[in-house]
Amino acid sequence: MATFTLKVNGVSTEVDVDPDTPLLWVLRDHLDLRGTKFGCGIAQCGACTVHLDGAATRSCAVPVSVVGAKSVTTIEGLSAEGTHPVQQAWLEHDVPQCGYCQAGQIMNAAALLAQNPSPTDDEIEQGMRGNICRCGTYVRIRAAIRSAAGGSR
Repeated sequence: MATFTLKVNGVSTEVDVDPDTPLLWVLRDHLDLRGTKFGCGIAQCGACTVHLDGAATRSCAVPVSVVGAKSVTTIEGLSAEGTHPVQQAWLEHDVPQCGYCQAGQIMNAAALLAQNPSPTDDEIEQGMRGNICRCGTYVRIRAAIRSAAGGSR
């Protein structure tokens, strides 16, 4: 076991865990931030996506020991009131069905728009590749991202 100081959603906190513990399990089991979901455990589905210093990152594949001083943002920290443009667009376009993948989808979309505020449909498809929705809401996801970007291409 080792003690790590993490900055999660703007708050510094200490956790005492094995250095190889995936960030996902630190967030869920030690910090009680359960919005980030476990999907596949091998960084292939995107359900566990969080931001590390603003970059979309699969938390299931990141050992807590490599987080260091990077700032971690989870779905709970994206917007306390759910007012982030991507969250609002998700509601406007009625994106979720089962909802399981949605936190990861939203986190990935928010990082995409932070990097590219006006993506084309091809850029949205490329940027969201790897975030799997078993319900198949990809058309609504793309529409919501376009809406959050301020366009209706």
